[in-house]
Order: sequence, then structure tokens, then C-alpha cells
Amino acid sequence: MNATTISPPRAVRNSRAHGARRYVTDTLLLTGRSLRSIPRVPERLLDVTIQPIVFILLFLYVFGSAIHVAGISYKDYLFPGIIGQSLAFGIIGAGVATSSDMTEGVVDRFRSMPISRLSIISGQVMGQFCEALLGIVITVGVGLALGWDPHLTALHAVELVALMVLAIFAFTWTGVLFGMLVRSPDAMQGMGFIIILPLTFMAGTFVPIAGLDAVPRAIADWDPISALVAAVRSLTQGYPSSGSWQLDHPEIAMALWCLLILAIVVPLALRRFNRMLAG
Repeated sequence: MNATTISPPRAVRNSRAHGARRYVTDTLLLTGRSLRSIPRVPERLLDVTIQPIVFILLFLYVFGSAIHVAGISYKDYLFPGIIGQSLAFGIIGAGVATSSDMTEGVVDRFRSMPISRLSIISGQVMGQFCEALLGIVITVGVGLALGWDPHLTALHAVELVALMVLAIFAFTWTGVLFGMLVRSPDAMQGMGFIIILPLTFMAGTFVPIAGLDAVPRAIADWDPISALVAAVRSLTQGYPSSGSWQLDHPEIAMALWCLLILAIVVPLALRRFNRMLAG
């Protein structure tokens, strides 16, 4: 008996291809919708535009003269930390935007439209990704304008971009999940600052972790944001960090943190989203 290969009917293959194209098209349309709403609500971008600039000016020109870091100028020490902090604050922005859509009935309107259900949440993620990317561009531009001097090889530049993209996706998905769990955008804003702000301050963003007291130093040694800040600082300035394993190997540690976060929050976010649609 000759073995035969059974392939899916052409109609099934065409249907799958059409479904994939529809999903991509709907995701792009919803991403565009998210970005077009920015001119009407520009305060959405405060956390990724004005807020990093405030921290830069505050720590560079108010506290910077009193802070000394061995082996590096404080300006070159600060800006990698601000980049890491800006990425982390993307959790709050994504959460507030998601909570607003969920509580204001936007998702209910999408449910009545002939669009892919999965594109609703992926459009939200991509819109927040673009906003976070804009914030990073602004932060880097301000840093360069104020005299930040990163030393990047071509390989390190590629590694840094890949790491930041991975971090943005991890933090954005985290924010989207939190935004579907809280009851209001205000709750997300308050909860986000209560959790994220202390973690960013203990992450070696503004002062070295080695100078912290025992308890905050123990937290900072394994804070995911510490790994991100140390990785950016290592790649842009060649500045070494030490302490825990993740601070000794920040690039590897941050990549592992991002993959772990995505492996946890993406399934949870999709499950929560499906439950909300079913409800």
C-alpha cells in the first residue's frame, strides 16, 4: 500500500490565510486608532515625555552636584537609569489606557463590529508600544542634547535596541493585564506609582545600589528594573555593576526577566480578555 499525504482542503487553507490577513489588518487599524487619539488626549503621553524630562532636570541640576559616582560622570551614570525608568513607567501608561477602554465601553463597541477579537488586545499592545518607543526617542534626544556621551559599538547598539524592544513588550503586556484587573484608570494610576516608583528608585537609577541600606539593597539586587538599568549602563557606558548574579550579568538577566514576564502575563491577559468578552 502506497503511503499518501493528506493535506488540508484548499478552502481550509484559504480560510486560515484570510483569517491571518484579517487579524493583521484589524490590528494595524486599531493601532492607528489608538495613536490618532493622542492629539485629542495629549496628557496620555505625559508619563513617557514630560515625566522623564522632569526627572532628568531634577536629578542632573538639583541633586547632581551632591551625588558622586566613582569612575563615571554623574551625567553618564544618570541617563541609562532614566531610560530604564521610562521603560518601566510604560506599565502605568499601558494600564491606564487599557482600563480607560474597558471602563468607557470602547471594547463593547468593538465587539459589535466585524473585526478579529484578538486584534482588540493586540492593537492596544501595539499602540502602547509605539507610545513607549516615542518616549525613549525623546529621552535619548534630550540626553544627547544635554551632553550625554554613550559609547556604543555596532554590536552593542543592536543588542541594546533588541533588549529595549523586548523590555517594552514585556512591560506593555504587564500594563495591559493590570489595566484589565483594576476597576478604574485612577486605580491603575495609583497602584502603578505605588509599585513602580519605589522599584525604579531602588534599581540603581539615580544612585549606586551598593550604597543602599541592607533591606532596599536586597530588593534592588533582584529587582528586574535593576537588571534593565544595569544592562543599558553596561552597553552604553561600559560601566560594570556588581552584587547579585543578575547585576553581574545584566544583559542576560534582563532578557530572561522579559521572557519570563511575557510567558506569565500574556496567557493571563488573553484569558482575562476572553472572560471580559464572554461576560
